[in-house]
Amino acid sequence: MSTEITRHETKIIHIKPTQGWASLNLRDLWTYRELIYFMIWRDLKVRYKQTVLGVTWAILQPFLQMVVFSIFFGYLAGMPTDNGIPYPIFTYVALLPFTLFTKALNDASRSLVGHQNMVTKIYFPRLILPLSSVLGGIVDFGLAFIVLIGLMIYYSITGGFHFIINAAWLWLPFFIILALVTALGVALWLSALYVQYRDVGYMLPFLAELFKFISPVVYSSTMIPEQWQMLYSINPMVGVVNGFRWALLGAPSPIGMGLLVSTIVAIVLLASGLVYFRRMERTFADTI
Repeated sequence: MSTEITRHETKIIHIKPTQGWASLNLRDLWTYRELIYFMIWRDLKVRYKQTVLGVTWAILQPFLQMVVFSIFFGYLAGMPTDNGIPYPIFTYVALLPFTLFTKALNDASRSLVGHQNMVTKIYFPRLILPLSSVLGGIVDFGLAFIVLIGLMIYYSITGGFHFIINAAWLWLPFFIILALVTALGVALWLSALYVQYRDVGYMLPFLAELFKFISPVVYSSTMIPEQWQMLYSINPMVGVVNGFRWALLGAPSPIGMGLLVSTIVAIVLLASGLVYFRRMERTFADTI
């Protein structure tokens, strides 16, 4: 008689969190890309629902701000512009990307708290919420840009400005992306903090106004002393606004160390915001 001995080997699997950039799971954004499209479309439908003027508000907001700034800063205060550009169009060109930035910042920062039911009941990459809020502002930007073209043609006819489409226009997508990257980077920090601290909601209007006045929206960046220009460029919106004025109005070119500093700061904001957002993501459902 022979005895057979069977050995059962136990396979042990160690589950460890991914390290480095892989832990961000950015590939999930592509997997859930249809959800991003849906969130953007839903935001567009809800934004102006039951409003009398509808999408006209996307045009009125920067236009009315331009009128107010032109009266108080342009006419009464006599604020100078670059190369004698008419003050209304000088301001509107700055308000165009800045409105995109502030809207993206406000909506994205509130996105997690505003979608509590989704965060607590459904699994999906939470990064989709601030990302879709940022991208949703591009439609409003496009509508406001049409008004800008009209203003440029008007001032070209009246003789206050020469409307020329040149190679500098090719830089516009870069400056738009820079504004979106800056907004998303700041919003990732604030949206994650907003889940724990509702004080962030009260800070957002103040931050938007602070950014407006430390960015060259109502004034020219040439008014900043030369020795402070590099420090001033730490605000990425400085590079964005100066870039728009250069590409569309022929203002002094921003391409140089100042724009490089603005771009690096925007990338650092986005990278650090992604890391912080992912680290806090596991606590969102329990805290919100």
